[in-house]
Amino acid sequence: MLFPDYRPRRMRQSDAFRRMVRETVLSPDDLILPLFAIGGKDVKNPIASMPGHFQLSIDHLTKTARAAHEAGVPAIMLFGIPDKKDPLATSAYAKDGIVQKAIREIKNRVPDLVVISDVCLCQYTDHGHCGVVEKGIIDNDASLDLLARTALSHARAGADMVAPSDMMDGRVAEIRNVLDENDLSSVPIMSYAAKYCSAFYGPFRQAAHSAPKFGDRRTYQMDPANGQEAIREATMDAEEGADILMVKPALPYLDIIYRIRQELDLPVAAYHVSGEYAMIKAAEEKGWVDGPRIMLESLTAIKRAGADMILTYFALDAARALREG
Repeated sequence: MLFPDYRPRRMRQSDAFRRMVRETVLSPDDLILPLFAIGGKDVKNPIASMPGHFQLSIDHLTKTARAAHEAGVPAIMLFGIPDKKDPLATSAYAKDGIVQKAIREIKNRVPDLVVISDVCLCQYTDHGHCGVVEKGIIDNDASLDLLARTALSHARAGADMVAPSDMMDGRVAEIRNVLDENDLSSVPIMSYAAKYCSAFYGPFRQAAHSAPKFGDRRTYQMDPANGQEAIREATMDAEEGADILMVKPALPYLDIIYRIRQELDLPVAAYHVSGEYAMIKAAEEKGWVDGPRIMLESLTAIKRAGADMILTYFALDAARALREG
């Protein structure tokens, strides 16, 4: 009988052996929890398509932020749902905007938690697009000043990091310049560098009330068929001053995470988005899958592909599961 010289099963025969040779180890340190801030008091609106997640008034938001910190999650990402919207997204950069107020309160209550703010205009414009609209066209250059003003207002409120998600060309450089000119050079930028025009964002748009009122976002978010373009986008953002490069969504774009990790020498983030979360939760509710196991397997796959950090709606559940062993 012929036997292979190497028998991989030898190192799979017990949990201890498997742990000893495990190549990718997922940790709570890898996770970032996205949260949705809304005005009012004692508001906790369930998000139907994202079971376990809510639109939270600041009093509830601070409690969730503290719970994340206590579970070992090092950071949250804040999204805002304003009371009013207009063509120029004025609520996005208002000193008393919902995100600005949430940042101040969370940093006051949970100072060691890293607060990252999403910088975009879509939740704040009455048309739902991520930039200024002129005659039905999203005007890239006219949008840059508003995006930079939004980032500056977040940083002044105390955000530890800003994360432009709009996909306007040149926005990283504009934000970096404005932060530097206002003595905020220590505030890093997490760039949504390769953000695809994806159908996986549906539940988020319901949660954030950010669906476009006309057309779609194909003129500024990336074509899902393109890979090399993601390298160009990430390279541009790195050259403009980004500190972290993000790929969004995550699981359908593991190849993009891997390529950016191999080709660029900056930390890589991946956003495990609302649709990815919703599919797992829906299948779990049907009894079709083991939800907790799929959660950890999915997040491990994202890290194995090369992500240094993962934004995920599973962050709190995953951190607790990992701590429990």
